[in-house]
Amino acid sequence: MAARVVRHGVILVLPLLLASFVTQAGGTTPQDFIKSSCRATRYPAVCVECLMSYAGVIGQSKRQLALAALSVSISRTRSCSSFVKKMAKEMKMKPRELGAVQDCIENMGDSIDRLSQSVREMGRVGEGVGEEFEWHMSNVQTWVSAALTDDNTCLDGFGGRAMNGNVKAAIRGRVLHVAQLTSNALALVNRFASTHSLQTSPILN
Repeated sequence: MAARVVRHGVILVLPLLLASFVTQAGGTTPQDFIKSSCRATRYPAVCVECLMSYAGVIGQSKRQLALAALSVSISRTRSCSSFVKKMAKEMKMKPRELGAVQDCIENMGDSIDRLSQSVREMGRVGEGVGEEFEWHMSNVQTWVSAALTDDNTCLDGFGGRAMNGNVKAAIRGRVLHVAQLTSNALALVNRFASTHSLQTSPILN
């Protein structure tokens, strides 16, 4: 019985030891991979903060990293949209302010739709190569770029001095954060597309 317990213990511990050895040999953990990848974004600190909790899922996959960034952007954009809708209902606004808020809500909705399309399209990409891969990734890049444009359009609506300072600050801060996340997601999508294309180039094979 004791021998059996020892054998079971060895079986359980061995994968952990092997994983540790591989990590030490390669010198890279999922956390290191995320930090290194986030340096390619415009907002690396925001990138690391939002993606580090997904390290177990991301591993060292550029595709999973891009998918996680897109998923975080969708989640935060939905939260931002809900906040803006709540502000529109609860605060008394001038017609111009209300118009800007309603436009922002519409932009947020468009952004969510495009980011969701991007995630679905990334699911079709897999580890494919060639023209099909390029076509799917082109769609993803186009939609994420359009989502970022939606975020920036919303921000533009709160640029005037006529806006109520409290309303402007409350909404603008959240939309700016969402725009930073979407910008980071686009950078990571572009990184995945470019490195994957290089890896599958006939010149390098």
